[in-house]
Amino acid sequence: MAAEVGVSVTTASNALTGKGRLAVDTRQRVRDAAERLGYRPNPLARGLRGAPTMLLGAVVRDITDPFFAGAVEALSVTAMGHGYNLVLGHARGRADDALALTAVLETRHCDAIVLLGDLQDQPRLFADLADLLVPVVGLWQGSSPLDVPTVDVDNQAGIQAGLDHLVELGHERIAFISGRPLGDIRERHAAFIEYMAARFDRIRDGYVQHVSNTPGGGEAALRALLALPDPPTAIVTSTDTLAVGALHAAYSQGVVVPTDLSVVGFDDILLASHTIPALTTLRMPTAEIVAEGVRLAIELARDPTAPRRPSVTVMAPSLIVRQSTAPPRA
Repeated sequence: MAAEVGVSVTTASNALTGKGRLAVDTRQRVRDAAERLGYRPNPLARGLRGAPTMLLGAVVRDITDPFFAGAVEALSVTAMGHGYNLVLGHARGRADDALALTAVLETRHCDAIVLLGDLQDQPRLFADLADLLVPVVGLWQGSSPLDVPTVDVDNQAGIQAGLDHLVELGHERIAFISGRPLGDIRERHAAFIEYMAARFDRIRDGYVQHVSNTPGGGEAALRALLALPDPPTAIVTSTDTLAVGALHAAYSQGVVVPTDLSVVGFDDILLASHTIPALTTLRMPTAEIVAEGVRLAIELARDPTAPRRPSVTVMAPSLIVRQSTAPPRA
């Protein structure tokens, strides 16, 4: 391929890996030639000779979750922008998959590993990761006690913004639908309890529902809330996935959103703007969180002497007001 472009092998390698100081047109000519010739670098050969493999390992808690599916896409695009390819491992929420999963990532000679979602319920995975020589960076770990650099959203600020919006509309009977209490979800639940206790002095009986993070879970939770003697006029959900289920349950129960019930989600997944009505939600700064995580992973991978101290970088979400919220019925 180097001969095809008329450059040295070193120049061609630097152009493909993003190293060295090369003219923009030279780097582009090499990459165009690689694409034209179907060239693919051999990461195993790189790893055997001690060079960077230009692979980032990604362990995702649940690839079926629409939020994490979007996060993986953002991670892949960002990694490619740095000249890296992605090796994906799916934790599936099962502890007995952890050992094999980590072994796969190690044998693929990844330069660094990025964890997507809280995996603290998988102790074998945590033990294996602690023994890895490559750096590990965590994204969306919430309050998970990871001893690695982590990047996350400000869950408390997000829940507070959503509740402030509902209170300003005049709502007082506000319920919370929570997924499995891990990491980010636990922080969002705690933020809801703290806000409501400070503002209204109590949490009404039955107003916090814990369900699986699925549309079906959101549907079941809303049915339970609507069956209460004094049902809520508004709900906040810990994820948009739960909000989608709640909207479906409201429709099937003849409850009109937002006239009879206001709904606020969290994440702003792609579907959120296409629900009926369109969902008011907290927009996750996914691209920014992923970009910072990849930057940290690559920085640590390229400098083995750099300290891998635990740290937490937090980024603020933004409230996106759509059609699923309105003042309560008089």
